[in-house]
Amino acid sequence: MADSPVGLAAWILDHGDGDAQPAATITSAVLGRTINGHSAGAVTRDDVLDDITLYWLTNTAISAARFYWENKGMSALNAVNISIPTAVSVFPGEIYQAPRSWTERAYHKLIYYNKVDKGGHFAAWEQPQLFAEEVRAGLRSLRKSI
Repeated sequence: MADSPVGLAAWILDHGDGDAQPAATITSAVLGRTINGHSAGAVTRDDVLDDITLYWLTNTAISAARFYWENKGMSALNAVNISIPTAVSVFPGEIYQAPRSWTERAYHKLIYYNKVDKGGHFAAWEQPQLFAEEVRAGLRSLRKSI
């Protein structure tokens, strides 16, 4: 990833399981067609190239990938007893879609929970308007309490 822009591009195109999330959105954008039912949403081929270029020019691919390494073997199901205000938006194309019952057990101050109808692992990129609306909705109650 740090030795070759082609290696970096290959990792971005294939991290995850390749034909499904999270890579399907990126692959759909590059190929210009929906892959395995996962559309590119708002992501374009130029967006993907810009993203790869940004990682390459800033030499940040390794630090970005470190998150995957540090959480190897971890599961979202391990989260318990989290007591800070939490907002959760569940996107249908995400790798893990937390059910409300589990979310309420793990996050004791759940202030917002919503299942949306589109978007995936790259929700902010794929569905920027929807993502922004979810952030606003999720934080609205905190804003009013200040």
